[in-house]
Amino acid sequence: MPHQLDQTGTQQASLAKRFAALIYDLLVLIGLLFCVSALWIVFNNGEAVSGPFYNTSLFLTIFLFNAYFWTRSGQTIGMMAWRLRVQTVDGYTLNWTQSLIRFFSSLFSIACFGAGYWTMLLNDERLTWHDRFSDTRVVVLPKRDTKKQPK
Repeated sequence: MPHQLDQTGTQQASLAKRFAALIYDLLVLIGLLFCVSALWIVFNNGEAVSGPFYNTSLFLTIFLFNAYFWTRSGQTIGMMAWRLRVQTVDGYTLNWTQSLIRFFSSLFSIACFGAGYWTMLLNDERLTWHDRFSDTRVVVLPKRDTKKQPK
């Protein structure tokens, strides 16, 4: 169930930070996809695997990775590293339907040579296609105060 997120000090995320978080997430996903592939190979008696069930399992792994983090905290591992969070326009975590819409529309954005991402440079709200389609925003979280308070 979506829950309200703290909005204090947040601002819209830049394209550069979004891509940096995407690179981090891709590294994690590559490892996760290796693990899923290894399971398929083990259950296929050590033989190479291909076909629609295998491809679907890889695709579902990518979706579930993103949707799980988006619905729990609004942050994937890469987003945590770059202090980014995806949230609804009202400041809530995403539900599974919004995650599904965001995921597929982001694939469409990428399939159009990244046009869905580049459009954020042309609008004042700094929104991508998948932000608009899923009614979500990616925000930068403020830095935490890590200095120790004097006693």
